Amino acid sequence: MRVLVILAFIGILGSLGSALFYLMRDKGTSNKTVNALTVRISLSVALFLFLLFSHWMGWIETTGFKR
Repeated sequence: MRVLVILAFIGILGSLGSALFYLMRDKGTSNKTVNALTVRISLSVALFLFLLFSHWMGWIETTGFKR
């Protein structure tokens, strides 16, 4: 589970980096920046939904705040 979440974060950061690269390189002449940001948003939503589903299935548990 931990590896899957780490891979998702790496994918999100990679997509964000590629969007920045295309933003600087293309100067807004193509849709590559928009596509990279769309991928980032899709990965973020998918990760969030997967975490909610994992909690519902009991694969992960909340620990709460410890004082």
